[in-house]
Amino acid sequence: MIHEKKSLKTHVKDYIIITIASVFYGLAISQFLDPNDIAPGGVSGLSMIINRIIDIEVGTIILMINIPILLLGLYKFGFKFIISTIYATVMGSIFTNILAKYPPVTTDPLLATIAGSAIASIAIGFIFKAGATTGGTDIIVKVLRLKFPHLKTGRLFLICDMVVVLLSAFVFENTDSALYAAIGVFLMSIVFDIILYGADGAKLIYIISNEWQNIATRLLMELDVGVTYLEGEGAYSNEKKRVIMCVVRKQIAPHVEEIVKEEDGNAFMIVSSATEIYGEGYKNIYSEKI
Repeated sequence: MIHEKKSLKTHVKDYIIITIASVFYGLAISQFLDPNDIAPGGVSGLSMIINRIIDIEVGTIILMINIPILLLGLYKFGFKFIISTIYATVMGSIFTNILAKYPPVTTDPLLATIAGSAIASIAIGFIFKAGATTGGTDIIVKVLRLKFPHLKTGRLFLICDMVVVLLSAFVFENTDSALYAAIGVFLMSIVFDIILYGADGAKLIYIISNEWQNIATRLLMELDVGVTYLEGEGAYSNEKKRVIMCVVRKQIAPHVEEIVKEEDGNAFMIVSSATEIYGEGYKNIYSEKI
């Protein structure tokens, strides 16, 4: 893995961002989604469902579910990886409970779905940007990927979210709530991607690594990404290098980065935005622009 030393100022800035984002995450859950029986996947959605069965605050349930998951993450990935995630999880749970004491902003399920999903995904996006996660399915999926590397990350997230959405239909005894929750899952994925990776459609990635064979194999097998080899040469060292070039949709880009970091912590990687892509899997070069 690539470890960059952060200054104290950067650490403080990150934790301020995490704290503010946690307030908005708690706002989305307690003021929009939970009061309207909308459980859009993940641990937060599961916590809403459990709350209807046992009389414990949603934020407390989120924390209780996350404790064993965080311990698993601590065991698998180490303290440095998990410390900011622990903080984000605790803060999110606290603010969810505090803000739940106030009346909901809206009781219109459609408005609650749109506003709650947008606010939650923006908050989670900024938490990710600050180097943390909200725990829950993020860690579970990462652990599953260690044991079953052939399983695609996006598919695992989708399965986890859909299981929660289906459970909500039975517990809330309301099919409409489950449909709103499914819409919420879709909206959250779109807004999250925009916050984290920008609004452009694809990423152009160059990778220079001594482990180019392993990286290329995993990109082909796990992500089904097309890979092109370029011949490179260091201007100072005159050393010949094999350069991997690939174009991926923005949702796949973080998984490419994860594979590179796992295979070679010293890899050199350039990620840039690609706004116009023509060819197989993208736009037809002969198609008219509208």
